[in-house]
Amino acid sequence: MEPVSQLAAPSRRHRLWAVPFAGLGALAVLAPLVATLVPSGLLINKSRCTEFDTTSEESPPQCLVSENEDVEFALVPADAEPVLPRLDIAGVPTYDPNGNIYFITIRQPPISLLDWFVTRENKAARLWSHRDKYGDQTEDQLIQSGQRQMRSAKDNAMYVALKAAGYDVTIKQGDVIIDFLLCVVANEAGTECLEYSPADELLDPGDVLKKVNGVDVTIIDDLSPILAGVAPGEEVAVEFERDGVPMSGEIETILAPGEDPPRTIIGFRPIDTTTVDLPSGLSVLFKTEGIGGPSAGLAFTLSLIDALTEGDLTGGLNIAVTGTIDVEGNVGAIGGLNSKASAVLQVGVKYFLVPVNQGEEGLDGIKRAQQVVGDDVEIIPVATLQDALDALVRLGGDPVN
Repeated sequence: MEPVSQLAAPSRRHRLWAVPFAGLGALAVLAPLVATLVPSGLLINKSRCTEFDTTSEESPPQCLVSENEDVEFALVPADAEPVLPRLDIAGVPTYDPNGNIYFITIRQPPISLLDWFVTRENKAARLWSHRDKYGDQTEDQLIQSGQRQMRSAKDNAMYVALKAAGYDVTIKQGDVIIDFLLCVVANEAGTECLEYSPADELLDPGDVLKKVNGVDVTIIDDLSPILAGVAPGEEVAVEFERDGVPMSGEIETILAPGEDPPRTIIGFRPIDTTTVDLPSGLSVLFKTEGIGGPSAGLAFTLSLIDALTEGDLTGGLNIAVTGTIDVEGNVGAIGGLNSKASAVLQVGVKYFLVPVNQGEEGLDGIKRAQQVVGDDVEIIPVATLQDALDALVRLGGDPVN
């Protein structure tokens, strides 16, 4: 019978080695937990251009001065959902389509160091600083701005869709009313403004703008050509009304915060006072609680046309749509196209109508979005409502008569 071998105690040298290995094991367990608690902005930053050379008319503005900003948020996909369940129409005949028009949402949550590590190479996400998310606004102003943009998107969609469906509908442009003065310096949390634009010295919320540099201002679009030749820091003469009383003065202009190419502005955000007059007895309601921004405009327009006209606009297909819509039926660019493309892919929709003026290149370019979805989603660029309707016919939908 062979003797049973005895287990020898580890040597002192081996016991000493166990200490660092145990420490490494504990670190491996604790590091992900710690990374979920540490805000990314403590360690991660990004560069932003703050001063441009705009002297050359033949080449785009060149960056002269840049600064680093903490990365605090990520722009990521949220959802893609059908418009129809959010649409209520009363007073006229409606038709149930076989397919669906989907609109897409994105979100911008604060991120931890672990979130940054996971998303830093994700083509469907984008890392944002505080200025990327809030720009010149506080958190409350950002929410209010998004709600106003959504209201404008719904009004434009109603006007364009009802006209396309053959209804007698009119739109009335309103006065240029000051909503709020832009914040140029906010507190660290972004909840309170510490310094407003120079326009705050003259204008108050509720003022009605009448003239800039002697030129009449009747709608907000009048401002762009007036300010086209004005450099930031130059003063402009302003005439306005406050509680019906004519007033005037001069305002030092500023550079539009965070815009590339740069643009001169007066330093306020207007209230959208456009109104749509619907035919008697007709009511249209888009239920958009908790959703802001203008990018669902084209999706709302197409879904409303589909519900108001005979036939099937989508040919029974599910079609995702993004893009703003103006009262002329032009489709405008939106932000976060790559994240929206990812949301479309995740819900299994195969076709995605996007604004052609996103361009092919750049962060919000069509090429980047196509990289996200590969061959699983066909991205279809459109410039106008008619382009979108033609695209749906090519996919098998019925034309609007």
